[in-house]
Amino acid sequence: MSVSSVKTGATGISLLTGNAYYLPPDFESIATVSVGSGGTSSIDFTSIPSTYTHLQIKLLGRSNRSGGAVTDNWRIRFNSDTASNYTRHEMWGDGGGAYAYGAGNETSGSGASLSLSTTSSTSNNFGVAVIDILDYANTNKYKTTRGLGGTDNNGGGAVAISSSVWRSTSAVTSITLFGELGGTLQQYSHAALYGITA
Repeated sequence: MSVSSVKTGATGISLLTGNAYYLPPDFESIATVSVGSGGTSSIDFTSIPSTYTHLQIKLLGRSNRSGGAVTDNWRIRFNSDTASNYTRHEMWGDGGGAYAYGAGNETSGSGASLSLSTTSSTSNNFGVAVIDILDYANTNKYKTTRGLGGTDNNGGGAVAISSSVWRSTSAVTSITLFGELGGTLQQYSHAALYGITA
């Protein structure tokens, strides 16, 4: 990893004493959504500017999915594109085992997979996820996402990592998060979109 000097712009090779200062990337808030009473079936970020290098979504959520499941799958879609041009991979563990899944030609990509608490999990418990969207404005390549999420259920929750590719060279201008199984986000769930400059 090269290290840039704040003063001179010169690059070094480590953070040891005497070498150049490290200039970290800049995170800027683009938009936030707080779910009110009644919940919501999706979260939309629109009119995303193309002035950043990458995007990041931070999500705190609880789903109304019932039926005994303690986690819920939330998926991601770009520019309202519902064509079968997403590929996704997921790995997760729940204390009882480790699991993996992969699929191509899907109508949405991996998002906050298996990371959101449900009505069957511990009361008032919320899951969390961080989703990175890499090179979102680059029109010469497909768009890659990576996600990390988890939820606790009084010691019996789940953690997951996921990745997906949107097979389009279009710049990402809008993002939709939605429940794969029709669940809605409950009140006090919160999502924030950040732009990352290199």
